[in-house]
Amino acid sequence: MKILGFIRTSLVDYPGNIVSTIFTGGCNFRCPFCHNPELVESKGQELSQSKILEFLEQRKHLTDGVCITGGEPTIHSDLPELVKKIKSLKLKVKLDTNGTNPDMLKNLLSSKLLDYIAMDIKSSLNNYSKATSTELDLEKIKESIEIIKSSNIDYEFRTTMVKKFVSKEDLIGICNLIKGSKRFYLQQFDPRNNLIDNSLKK
Repeated sequence: MKILGFIRTSLVDYPGNIVSTIFTGGCNFRCPFCHNPELVESKGQELSQSKILEFLEQRKHLTDGVCITGGEPTIHSDLPELVKKIKSLKLKVKLDTNGTNPDMLKNLLSSKLLDYIAMDIKSSLNNYSKATSTELDLEKIKESIEIIKSSNIDYEFRTTMVKKFVSKEDLIGICNLIKGSKRFYLQQFDPRNNLIDNSLKK
């Protein structure tokens, strides 16, 4: 697994907790509105996992946990090993995911390795391929939603409101898709950052 970014202290990445945030490289989506294109393409200098774990060990009395985001963390088969190392420090773990790997979610949850999951819902199912610039198995998205909803840990679903990809009808579709969930956030699209499709800045 490539780690391409690390924030030592974050007050916004895990609700109600002070955490460090790990950014993994690589993603199986190419969302035009993604503001981390360098992570998606797995570009940049790789950070030392051992040094990050050493930092977490030293700071574990000052922090509540770790947020693992990307990119898309669940494309990495060695994700459980990293999470186990973090949990061994008695730290909470929040995972950010796009929901394309329900088997990984089941593995992590059955092993009691996660404390919180945030899943991005890109658009309605009818518009998912357009919003992600990818042909994907929508059944896996639906399966991940149900796995998360039925888990015994806290979670959230969230959608970035990009007008080109999330219409009123799409939003209704998303609400039907996650019906019965405990928490759904709408995120404001910020076009100021570097994007995969910079034409969206206009």
